[in-house]
Parts: sequence; C-alpha cells; structure tokens
Amino acid sequence: MLQLKTIREEKQRILNGLRKRNWTDSQLEVIDLIIQTDDRRRSNQNELDSILAENNRSSKQIGQLMGQGKTAEADVLKTQVAALKEKVVALKDQERLIDKELENLLFSVPNCPHESVPHGKTPEDNEVAQDWEKPIPALPENALAHWDLAKQYNLFDLELGVKLTGAGFPVYRGKGARLQRALVQFFLDEAVKAGFEEINPPLLVNEATARGTGQLPDKEAQMYHCERDGFYLIPTAEVPVTNILREEIVPVKDLPVKMTAYTPCFRREAGAWGAHVRGLNRVHQFEKVEIVQVEHPDRSYQTFQEMIGHVSGLLDKLELPYRILRLCGGDMGFSSALTYDFEVWSAAQKRWLEVSSVSNFETFQTNRMKLRFRDAEGKIELAHTLNGSALALARIVAALLENNQTPEGIRLPKALHGYTGFEMIS
Repeated sequence: MLQLKTIREEKQRILNGLRKRNWTDSQLEVIDLIIQTDDRRRSNQNELDSILAENNRSSKQIGQLMGQGKTAEADVLKTQVAALKEKVVALKDQERLIDKELENLLFSVPNCPHESVPHGKTPEDNEVAQDWEKPIPALPENALAHWDLAKQYNLFDLELGVKLTGAGFPVYRGKGARLQRALVQFFLDEAVKAGFEEINPPLLVNEATARGTGQLPDKEAQMYHCERDGFYLIPTAEVPVTNILREEIVPVKDLPVKMTAYTPCFRREAGAWGAHVRGLNRVHQFEKVEIVQVEHPDRSYQTFQEMIGHVSGLLDKLELPYRILRLCGGDMGFSSALTYDFEVWSAAQKRWLEVSSVSNFETFQTNRMKLRFRDAEGKIELAHTLNGSALALARIVAALLENNQTPEGIRLPKALHGYTGFEMIS
C-alpha cells in the first residue's frame, strides 16, 4: 500500500498517477478521506498522549501525598486518575477503530504508476517498448493450432482434465509431460546461473501472506480459497516467495536478495469462450518459474532492466519471436508501479501471446509486509520488490508447438535437447 507520508507530502503526484489508472474524480476523493482519517488518528493520539502524561503526573503526586500523610488530597487525585483511565480506555478503543478504518482505505488504493507509464484504458493502449525486428517464420496454410497438434501427438488432454477436475485443467502426457518438466528445469537452471536462490515454497498461503503482496483484497475473486482452513491456493510463486522476508530487516550488504521458484499456479478467472482462450491460451492451472528480487530503492530500476534482460535471454534461447510491451495505466496490476509484458508470436494462431510480466512494485508491497533494510548508518527504510515470470509454461508450450511444426514432426530448440532427451516430437 502507499505510504501515508507519501500521500500527504506528494498528494498531487499520487492524484496524477491514479488518473493514469483512469480513476474518476469521485474515486480520487478517497485520498482526501485518507488524509482526514489520518488527521483524526493524530488528534486522537495527541489527546491520548496528553491524558497518559497527566495520569503519570497524578500517580506520582498520589505517592507523594500518601507519603506525607495527606490521605484526603490523595483520594481526590485517585478519583481523577480513575476518570482519566476510563478516558484512556475509550481513546484506545477509538484508536483501534480509526487504525482499521485507515488501513481499509489505504488497502483500496492501487500503486502510483511510474512516470514512464503511458495513459490508456485497455491492452490496445499498451506501448511497444521493443518490437521483433527479424522476419517471423511463416507456416504453411494447413498449419495446426497447438490444441490440434496435442491430439495428433498425444501431448496433453483437455477433455481428460474436465473428467478429473473441470475445464481449464489440462493433463499433460508422454512427450508433452516431459517437455513441461524440461522447460521447468531449463528455466530454474538459468535463474540459478544468474544468481537466484532456488526456493520450494508452499502452494497454500494464509491471508496475511496474500495481503502482503497485494493479492488481497484486490484479486480475491481470482483465488481459490480453502474456507475451512483459511488458506488460498497461490496464483503465482511471487506470493509465498516475497513474503519470506515479511516483517524482516535486511542488512544493506545483503541486497539484492534474489530468489526463484517453480510452482503450479491456480487462477479462477479463465476468460470467455472463443478461439483466444482455446487450448493452453488460458487455463486455471499452469506451471511457472518466478524470479523475485528485494532491492535498494536507488538500484531497483537498474535491476528491473536486468530482469527484463534475463527474460529476453530465455526467449532468445528458445528461438521464439517476441516483443516487449510497456503496460498503460489501465492495464497494470493493482500493486505495480511499472510493468513490462513479454509476448511470443503464435504462428498458427497468428497472434501474440503473453508469457511473462516483469514488474517493479517499489515500496507498495514492502509497506504492507514491513519489509525493510538497514543502511550503513543504521537508518531503517522500506526496500523495493520486483518480480517476473521466467517463464510461464502454458503459452510457451503453445508457441513452441505451433512455431516449430514440420511435416516430419515438431522440432524443439537446441537449448532444450539436453533436458528433454529428444530433439523432435513425432
């Protein structure tokens, strides 16, 4: 969530940023409401501090009067102290109510976009930050989409997934399952080579963890909830991995903290019916390797560019045409200050498929999680968090199958040969 200090001191910048997210004037009124609620909190705190100070003084005087044998005067003060204690209880109750009200208001406000974020309302308004400048391989007119290739080569079964669970839960089999495993291992190995510590986190998280990274309350409808236990199935490894450092103070010498994890990911929202969500284009369960960094604020945007380079390197090795988009204010995630999406070309579908998002959250997540660092002078500050998909498998598999189909079979990129144990799916 945004810091109160930032809202108070940089109110106009926050308002301008929220307008990039297409917030209306009526929605923007929450910023003034936050400031007014914080004023009430401060006034309540000042009154509480004053009464506590008066209570302490009176308590000392009671002890002195009793020592001097002035019992009657001490009794008068005791009556006053009892009344003060009742006020303290009332003010502390009021403090809890105001704090909760303020927290709820702050949780309702998304991150303020970075100055480079373009205006816009829909994905069509996103900017192409880096286009694919090489020729895009052309396929013959009778080229098959990946869902048809899957049937031809017995790679995954959507109907069986419906039988076992429901729509959006594919069952990979044979070389399709081995390709999944190979991609996971390839992505993890590349992340470890780049200095990321491999993490194997839980797939279920509690409410505090989901709130820490901004999934709650914003994305509650998209998450699978185990109501009996109060746990949520993770929509991305970002959630448990980033929360490893929740409520921690990291020595500045340990920054950046670099972590990577492979997990299945679970999301309720699978989109509408149609060709754009057929096959693996949008599913409820998919595999992903995530990279997460906790970084010094002065270096986070340099790190952001390095993470973009890491994802680019993966796609280069997979020999997939791709482009990079800078998301507009209307298409950004709730917690992000700046997001770049990677899209690969799906040759048979003749469209771009999103396979990665790299985001800088600045202090939005760390303020929720109280994730801080201590600098060389001992000063404690909020760190910045960043994350990126490196990569999400479902659409990568779709593009690999479609782009590499030949009359003899599906040729896999050289980078995967040592992981799959085969060069061709036939």
